[in-house]
This record gives sequence, structure tokens and C-alpha cells, in this order.
Amino acid sequence: MHVEADIYATSPAMTAMLCSKNESVAKTLMLLMELVGTYSLPPGATYPIAHDDIWPKGDGYEATGDLDCLGNQSAAEQQNETRYEQAHYKCEPATTIEELEAVARFAKSSSYASFRTAVKLARAGSASPAESLMFAVLGAPMRFGGFGCCSLPMGGLLLNHRIDFDTLAVNMSSGIPYAICDLYCPAAGVDNEYNGIGHELQNARIHDGNRNNGLKAMGIHVLVINRDQMKDLVALEAFAQTMHRLAGVRFRYRIKGYRKRQAAWLNALRAGTGLAPA
Repeated sequence: MHVEADIYATSPAMTAMLCSKNESVAKTLMLLMELVGTYSLPPGATYPIAHDDIWPKGDGYEATGDLDCLGNQSAAEQQNETRYEQAHYKCEPATTIEELEAVARFAKSSSYASFRTAVKLARAGSASPAESLMFAVLGAPMRFGGFGCCSLPMGGLLLNHRIDFDTLAVNMSSGIPYAICDLYCPAAGVDNEYNGIGHELQNARIHDGNRNNGLKAMGIHVLVINRDQMKDLVALEAFAQTMHRLAGVRFRYRIKGYRKRQAAWLNALRAGTGLAPA
């Protein structure tokens, strides 16, 4: 869009393409997941951002503190880390998959190869960086370092999918009418829930228990992934194997050196959201 002489404004999709030039697929994918998602910040973040500061200070969404030359926190920093709680407000995505696909058809240069690939991998509906990370690790094809769950039937993995409860499920959940699944696998009947800091509060644990009872009454398996497990490739592999088994699909690797590839993919995704390496 032409604003005035020598000043132009680009759409979010076009801006994402320009920012992705010569960047990795993982970093670009995390950017696209945010643009087609519904991320929102807690009120405390708005003041520093409005005054040209950054939020949060330090190591992204998990902890503050400087990292050493290997990207690790010291023991003292880990003990004194500050956790940031994700806020969830109703908002509209900055762009759509369709708009990104249209821009990808325009971006023919080899400099934008990562953008074209990331557009194919991205899905709409993520509500937080943690959900995007969980989706990209479990869902991406194995050749990238993911666990291939997006290739499962019936759409693979769906972000923030709504399940309406029947009467039995409403009763088992103490009146909750529906559940929003962080990462739902229709073929397996599995809801993968990421439990961040907010889920550790007493009221949240009670609500989660009631909600999970409702999902179980609907015949849906609930798998809970915590912060530490999002760094544990063996645990993540077990989640993926469970979804494949319940979907009736054999889980097997067709590539060599898959664990190194998985570690590189996980850490590249974490870097793309401002997190330290696993």
C-alpha cells in the first residue's frame, strides 16, 4: 500500500516473507504460527512495549537471566528464574493461511525457500508460543525432525479444536458445556494439553480435572505435556507413538540420525520463540 511519496506499507503476510529472507524454516514457521494464531499478552506487557521497551526481559517466555556461551543458565539463575503467564483474550489473526499461500506463490527467489516451506507446515489456531512449539515438534514431518503426526488421517493435528459435551460429559465435568483442546488428533481421539505455569494454580487444577472428566466421557484420551517434557525427546516420541497407535498407524523412522535431527529441530523452534536450547 502506497502511504505517501517513497513510503509504503506491506501486509502482514508480505512482511513475514521479507523477514524470512535467508532465515531457517523453524524460525520462519514460528513467526507464521504467531501471525495466523491468536496470541495475546498479559496487561503488564503493554506498558513497556508502548514505551519502546521489550517484554519480557531476558530469556523469552520461560525465564530471565543471561545465558553462557553454550546458551545455558547458571544454577543460581535457574533458581531465581521468573515465569511469565500467557494471557488469553479474544482476537483476530494478523493474516490467514490463504494469504500466506498467495504470497508464497509470488516468492519465487531461492532466498525465500524457507518461507515457502514454512507456509506448507503452518496451521491456524495457535493461542500461544507453547502451543505452536508443541504443534511443530509433534506434527512436522520426520525429515525436518518432527514426529510426523500431521500426516495422520482426518487432518492430522488441530489447534484449539472445540469438543461439545453431551449430557453425560456435562454431568461428569460438573456443568462444563464444552472443551477447547490445545492440540487435538481426530484419528487417535487424543487431546494433547500443554500445562504451563497457569495450570499449576489450585483453581486451574480443579477446572482441568473436571474438563478432562468430560473429555473422557466423550471417549477422548487426554495427554498432558508439561514444560520439562517439551524438552524431552524421548517423552515426546512416546506421545507421538501413542497417537499413531490409537490411530491405527504404524510409527517408524525412515531416516538415519533421527535423534540428532529432532534435537536440532526442537532447539531451532525454541530459538524462534526466544527460548533457550533444551
